[in-house]
Amino acid sequence: MVSAFLWVILTQGPLAPLKVTTDRVRAANLAPEVFGVGIIEARHTYNIAPIMNGRVSRMLVDQGDKVVAGQVVAEIDPVDLNEKLASSQHLAERAANTIKVAEAQLIEAQSRSRTTSSTYARFEELHTRGFVSQEMLDAKLHERTAAIAAVEAATASLSAAKREYAKSLSDFKGAKKQQEQTRLISPVSGIVTARMADNGAILSPGQTALQVVEPSDLWIKTRVDQKQAGMLQPGCKAVIVLRSQPQIHIPGALARIDLISDSVTEERIVNVVFSTKEIHPSVGEYAEITFQLPSLQRVLSIPSAAVKRISQQEVVWVLQEGHARLRAIKTGVATLDGRTQVIDGLSDQDEVIVYSQQALRNGLKVKVVSEIVRN
Repeated sequence: MVSAFLWVILTQGPLAPLKVTTDRVRAANLAPEVFGVGIIEARHTYNIAPIMNGRVSRMLVDQGDKVVAGQVVAEIDPVDLNEKLASSQHLAERAANTIKVAEAQLIEAQSRSRTTSSTYARFEELHTRGFVSQEMLDAKLHERTAAIAAVEAATASLSAAKREYAKSLSDFKGAKKQQEQTRLISPVSGIVTARMADNGAILSPGQTALQVVEPSDLWIKTRVDQKQAGMLQPGCKAVIVLRSQPQIHIPGALARIDLISDSVTEERIVNVVFSTKEIHPSVGEYAEITFQLPSLQRVLSIPSAAVKRISQQEVVWVLQEGHARLRAIKTGVATLDGRTQVIDGLSDQDEVIVYSQQALRNGLKVKVVSEIVRN
C-alpha cells in the first residue's frame, strides 16, 4: 500500500512531471500567406446633382437600373426658363437686325461723305478761278463736314449694335445652359446604386439626387495585420472568397497600400482588385482575401503555438533531458497553417514544447505525451 501510494504521488500527484506535447524544429519549405477581411466598394462613386435650386419634375431611373454615359436620368422643373430663353432669343435676333440697319446707315453715310468731299473739291477749284463765291464754298464745306460727322455717328451706332448683339447672344447662351442644367445626365456608363430624391422633391445646388458606379471599377477595401502588411507589395496575387459564393476562389491582385494605418486595431488598409471580369459582386459585400507570397526554401520552422512573448521578447520552451528550458528566439514569417519561421535561437536538433498542462517555469521536470486531456 505504501508503494502504491508513493507511485501515485510521483506519477499522478503534485510531485509528478508536468505533461507536455512537443514538436521538433523542421527544415522545410514555407509558403507564407497573408489573410485579411474586406468590404467590396466602388473605386469611384459619381454623385449626380443639380447646380441650381429646383423641383424634381421627373425621375427617369431607379436604384439598380443600368445607365449609359450621356443618358438623361432626371429632369428639374424649368419654371420660367423656357420663357426667358425665348425672350433672350428674340432680343438676340432684334440686335442682329439692328446691326444690319446700322451697317446700311454707315454705307449711306460713307457714300454721302465721298460725294460731298468730291463736290467741295470741285467748288474749291472754281472758287480759286473766281467762278464761285465764298458763301457757296462755305456751304459745300458745311455739307462735307456734316457728311463726315454722319459717318462717325453711323460707325458708333454700328459698334453699339454689335455690343448689344454680343450681350443678347451671351444672355441667350446663359439661358440655354440653364435650361440644359434642368436635365441631369449620367457622366459614365454604370448602375444606379442610390436614388435620393423622388418626383416633387426640392433640391438645392449640389444636393445628390442619384449615385452611379461602374461595375468594372470595384475593389475590396481590406484590413490586414500591420506586422504582415510589411510583406505585401502592389501587384501581389490574391485569392478572393466572397461571402455570397464561398465555394468559388476568385483571382485578384493588390492594387494599392494605404499610407495610414489604424492605430487602434493595429491594422493597415490595402485595396484589392479582381483579375477577372466574369464575377459581378454586390457593393458592400464581405470578402476574405488570402495573399500568396513567394515561398521560402529550406528554412527552420516550429508550430506557431509554441512561440510565446515575454517582456517584448519572443521565446520558446525547449525540452532538454526531461526539463523545460526557456530560450529567446527571433522569428520571421508565419503561415496560415500554423508554422512560424525561426531565424535565430534554435537548430534542427531542438525539440520545443507546444502545449502544457499548466504554466511552465525554467527547469521544471516534464513528461512528453501525445495529447493533453483537459478536465
